[in-house]
Amino acid sequence: MSEKDLQEAQPLPPSGEKLQKVLARIGVGSRRDVEAWIGQGRIKVNGVNATLGQRVDLHDAISVDGRVIKREEAAETVRRVIMYNKPDGEICTRDDPEGRPTVFDRLPRPKEGRWINIGRLDINTTGLLMFTTDGELANRLMHPSYEMDREYAVRVRGEVDEDMIARLKAGVVLEDGPARFTDIQEAPGGEGFNHWYHCVVMEGRNREVRRLWESQGLVVSRLKRVRFGPVFLNSDLPMGRWREMSQQEVDILAAEVGLTPVAMPTLNHKSKDKLERLQRKSTRPLGRGERVRTLRPAQDAATGERPARQPRGEAPRKDSGRGKSTVAERPSDMNKRGKPAPKRPGSTRNKPRP
Repeated sequence: MSEKDLQEAQPLPPSGEKLQKVLARIGVGSRRDVEAWIGQGRIKVNGVNATLGQRVDLHDAISVDGRVIKREEAAETVRRVIMYNKPDGEICTRDDPEGRPTVFDRLPRPKEGRWINIGRLDINTTGLLMFTTDGELANRLMHPSYEMDREYAVRVRGEVDEDMIARLKAGVVLEDGPARFTDIQEAPGGEGFNHWYHCVVMEGRNREVRRLWESQGLVVSRLKRVRFGPVFLNSDLPMGRWREMSQQEVDILAAEVGLTPVAMPTLNHKSKDKLERLQRKSTRPLGRGERVRTLRPAQDAATGERPARQPRGEAPRKDSGRGKSTVAERPSDMNKRGKPAPKRPGSTRNKPRP
């Protein structure tokens, strides 16, 4: 048999790209979203229900819920990222049958694609949330293989001893499997039976931080996410406000998960002015007539007294970070697991964390 015959006998590699990867890249949804929609029969390719793992190319017509998806993949992909300081009382879905406020209510509407949330927070958890128009970036940041650590400021009620801390760092078995904190550092600000800690987890399982502390017989009374990977929640972003990341910040974040830089969208003068007005409005403190809906207990369950009023959205912080970039570039020669937390230039943090 000739070499030509051998080549013809070999099966050809599959053409095109996987459907969920294509739709994630152009901002229709994350890969997880798209896979769920395929299973629900909401996506069609050339008029036929799509299947998991199906590959498509530029000649295939793709529709979601009957709406044809415009695929301008030859044009430059837009990668935008915004960070949002979530208050309690908001849920991380687009629509809620009960009419509760969602984290999408305050966000600006992107010209192309839609905002995809990078991870979620419980309704009564506050702090850092990120959104992007790039589904592939969202998928990688959430995927366990990229080991994006999440840091939380948590106030627990009850006596905490060294044995508890050791167990939480070594690992405990929850109802959905083993879990642990990779680091726990005590923070100032607690009194009596209330103590503040900064703790780090390597995955985003449902209510994981709360369940870990509760496994030791403790109650979490406040929980706020202050860092996601290299991205810090700085004190200059008020609760209930958003800020779009700069080109440099987006590039650092994308490099963390192996993506190459993509240019920010070119805006005309009118669009640029509108975005700048929205940005200024979102970074200023809430006005007298504006309120962020919060969920606060009418009285303390243990004492029966109304809790002392705290500054809205504030948790003990180790640095102000005002005016500095929120994204820290990590050293390339250190492993993700077990390394010190990324530090911003000029940061006053002095305690090692993973």
